[in-house]
Amino acid sequence: MFCVTPPELETKMNITKGGLVLFSANSNSSCMELSKKIAERLGVEMGKVQVYQEPNRETRVQIQESVRGKDVFIIQTVSKDVNTTIMELLIMVYACKTSCAKSIIGVIPYFPYSKQCKMRKRGSIVSKLLASMMCKAGLTHLITMDLHQKEIQGFFNIPVDNLRASPFLLQYIQEE
Repeated sequence: MFCVTPPELETKMNITKGGLVLFSANSNSSCMELSKKIAERLGVEMGKVQVYQEPNRETRVQIQESVRGKDVFIIQTVSKDVNTTIMELLIMVYACKTSCAKSIIGVIPYFPYSKQCKMRKRGSIVSKLLASMMCKAGLTHLITMDLHQKEIQGFFNIPVDNLRASPFLLQYIQEE
């Protein structure tokens, strides 16, 4: 299901207050903390979403507010259970896509499987697979930090902002 917005309504949606929705993808405490700090800095409230595991370990996502015509930011930190983290993100992105979000931006400080970015013997380039899955699910932009190899950006057919942490770390060390 894909939604097409008539041009005359598109300008109205861009002007309306609340054209931005910020979601935290999981209940991991570090993800919630980061999401709350970002929301506070932007002066917006966190979006309402439920992300949980069924008894059989299937991930369930329920977006609890309208994202139609809005710019959606999904913050996802990687927990110990990397594969569950990835599924949470993919399902959440797809839920926003099918709910007609204008754009879906993934904020993933650590990109999982980024070390698996080169062919090794009979292996596979898993970071390319993950990039393809994220784009197919509906991600329109990715913001991440310190990719293992900057060439990973080429695996995506969407814009990727690969932020560098080193300037902030250097500043912190110098100040302390």
